[in-house]
Amino acid sequence: MLTAFTRAVSPSINRCELGYIARQPIDVAKAAEQHKQYEECLRELGVSVVSLPAEPEMPDSMFVEDPAVVVNEVAVMTRMGAESRRKESDSLAAALAKFRPLRWMRQPATLEGGDVLRIESILYVGLSARTNREGMAQLATELGGFGYSVRPVEVRGCLHLKSACTYAGDQTILANGDWIDTSIFDGFRIVDVPRTEPRAANVLAIGETVLVPAAFPATAELLQRLGRKVRTLDISELMKAEAGLTCSSILFHTE
Repeated sequence: MLTAFTRAVSPSINRCELGYIARQPIDVAKAAEQHKQYEECLRELGVSVVSLPAEPEMPDSMFVEDPAVVVNEVAVMTRMGAESRRKESDSLAAALAKFRPLRWMRQPATLEGGDVLRIESILYVGLSARTNREGMAQLATELGGFGYSVRPVEVRGCLHLKSACTYAGDQTILANGDWIDTSIFDGFRIVDVPRTEPRAANVLAIGETVLVPAAFPATAELLQRLGRKVRTLDISELMKAEAGLTCSSILFHTE
């Protein structure tokens, strides 16, 4: 069974960390409703959702993807590049420990899950403002014994690797080539996001369906033309916190 960990929107989300977008007021109630619709969409697609309570003093805690990298064998608790977010790991680790043995990254490593794109046994790791080479090296050490390999990707102009590219299923990478060198994905079909939608590369593929933010209709149409089954979600308030669709859940298989 495919399981998703999510966490409710923090009432302090207006104090979230931002890297590459200007701060705008976030309607907390609307953001919370959009997040509930996101969770409901996952359930409709057959995903078992474990919804964790909000952390009022942790503005970014809804973005559960960043504090952990979960594979079939273990969960690696990361040491996030944003120091203000490191307390998020404790309660998430307690929940994940029911499903996976835990491994922990150590100083001076920094790594955020938004910089890790896993495709089967390969983990592409973005070297960004939030993730350093020591973080990548520790991830490789923790997972190498299970048969996973790690490949570095230089990230420029955006927050995380998965701001610049995601896997859209069917051997397809949706990407913004201005933010990464897509040649690392040799053997995959590279699909460039429309120039008018530079932030549209973050989509979430679940089974035969690809979730796309409603703010990016040209990207949704592009994926439909490629034969993908597309479903759009309104995450407009969450995007003011630099959110994408992948960052609000951790997806992994359970028995």
